[in-house]
Amino acid sequence: MFEQFLDVRKLSKRANNAEVIIHDYKLTRYACYLIAQNGDSRKKVIAYAQTYFAIQTRKQEIIEKEYSSLTEDEKRFFQRNLTKKGNYSLNQAAKGVGVKNFDKFHNSGYRGLYNGETAADIAKRKGLRYREDILDNMGSDELIANLF
Repeated sequence: MFEQFLDVRKLSKRANNAEVIIHDYKLTRYACYLIAQNGDSRKKVIAYAQTYFAIQTRKQEIIEKEYSSLTEDEKRFFQRNLTKKGNYSLNQAAKGVGVKNFDKFHNSGYRGLYNGETAADIAKRKGLRYREDILDNMGSDELIANLF
């Protein structure tokens, strides 16, 4: 838990030009959420944050209820769309840090998720034709795991 609250020290100049070290904290997003959720709701900013979290929680409950009523094909289509968008974002981030060999990059992801199997191994195990997209041949649960 302490990794959420990083101790940082800052130099502070006083009126007489003396420098004093003051302790401060750098908070992770998670730490900020915890503070907002457990803070004094009489403070306007805390009340707004708690309202925000209540609204977001309700939205998620509605989404999950609607999602659970979908058929497996509808869930698979929904998750395939999310995975496609996620892979695009992943590729953009990888490109931004200099990744050049995307086949090797994605195979590393598959190897981690599928006990060492490469994309070719997975395609063979699933009986896919040459160049048939692996992601198009996954169920919704498997797509969720790939998105994660």
